[in-house]
Amino acid sequence: MDRPTLDELLEAVGEFLEREILPSLSDPRLRFQILVALNALGIARRELALGEALRAEEAKELTALLGKQGEAEVLLGELAQRIREGHPPEGTQAFLKAHVARKLRVASPKYLERYP
Repeated sequence: MDRPTLDELLEAVGEFLEREILPSLSDPRLRFQILVALNALGIARRELALGEALRAEEAKELTALLGKQGEAEVLLGELAQRIREGHPPEGTQAFLKAHVARKLRVASPKYLERYP
């Protein structure tokens, strides 16, 4: 494996920003921007670590819910259409709850810890 890995690079940038840059800033606007950048790096690292597995889980659940295979975006569109028409398949609520949880595991896992 080539080193550093993408995750190691993202981690190094985050550590540099957090340990070296952030403490030296007095401008609240710049501090906020560094915090936003650190959050974005965290999202990127979680997407890198979890994204493929979460997409596979999503596809499997959509296939089971709708009874057919296809691209996740297309199947999500079909599910949305069925919901709009008032004919959601049985299990839609559980799927949507899991769908949002998958998104939050990447975007904001602490939210899931606070509101399981």
